[in-house]
Amino acid sequence: MGEGALPPELRPFLEAVSDAYQAADEDRRLIERSLELMSRELTERNDQLRIELADREQIEEALLNEKAEQAALFRKLEATHSQLLQSEKMASLGQLAAGLAHEINNPVGFVNSNLGALREYVMELLKVISAFEKEEARLDAAARVRIIAVKEQVDLALVSEDAVSLLDESMDGLRRVRQIIRDLTDFSHADDAQWQQVDLRKGLESTLNIVHNEVRYVADVIREYGDLPEVQCLPSQINQVFLNMLVNAAQAIKGHRGTITVRTGSQDGEHVFVEIADTGQGIAPENLKRIFDPFFTTKPVGKGTGLGLALSYGIVSRHHGRIEVRSQLGEGTTFRIVLPVKQAEQPDLAPA
Repeated sequence: MGEGALPPELRPFLEAVSDAYQAADEDRRLIERSLELMSRELTERNDQLRIELADREQIEEALLNEKAEQAALFRKLEATHSQLLQSEKMASLGQLAAGLAHEINNPVGFVNSNLGALREYVMELLKVISAFEKEEARLDAAARVRIIAVKEQVDLALVSEDAVSLLDESMDGLRRVRQIIRDLTDFSHADDAQWQQVDLRKGLESTLNIVHNEVRYVADVIREYGDLPEVQCLPSQINQVFLNMLVNAAQAIKGHRGTITVRTGSQDGEHVFVEIADTGQGIAPENLKRIFDPFFTTKPVGKGTGLGLALSYGIVSRHHGRIEVRSQLGEGTTFRIVLPVKQAEQPDLAPA
């Protein structure tokens, strides 16, 4: 037996060991293949789960977005409905005001005419009385005594002095009434559904007369009117914006007598501006971004609807303009309305 030869009795053992190694190697390869297949299946299942999870998240996100869009749409519809109701209410009030102004204007007209005639009659009577007084010295003593007694009884000197001034004051009051009626008619004119070329300063003056009672107890009005070209707009709607701004300015002034400054001017030749500045309480910074939202208001319950500025914003936007706001707490607020002199398109009817 050679040096490297194995004993015959070891061969079966070595063969058995070799077979065992081969079997173990096959088992290992089988296990590795099984693990590989299981890993692949797990990876595919994980990928599928991730896809399903992503799809579910996308669906949930889409549902949340749809829900948010529906809520926003509902709020927009609610705001639009309220604005339509407000617009119908303003239109009805405008028609009512125009009708009342017409009905009031008729009796005021003939009262004014009668007062004018009465003033002329009083002046003629005073001339007659003056002529009698000049002839009074020619009367006998008894007649003069009787005339003097009647003069003292009726206080002729006071009556003669006051009669004309009372008539003048009455006629001035009637002129003011007629001016208010004209302003009210201009403010709520039914014909203003048509686009017109107007002087915004006249609209401001008419609106200031309308809100005079709201403003006069809390503020002095300062006018700083610059030169303005006529602006193409819907006058009644722009006057409504002025009204909302002026009322807000008056209501913002509390605890002291303030000022409301109304400015106008031309900007870049193609736009004009109207500024309404008050010395009121000012607007908190966190509220500035919300003041044009429908129904947002910081006023007490029953004092405001939260629609005034929202309606104003909508009107100015339909005129292709903008509203700028500057405010400082404790110092006041300035609203700047910027409007184009001419509209890009030539509309014939009021916007919806």
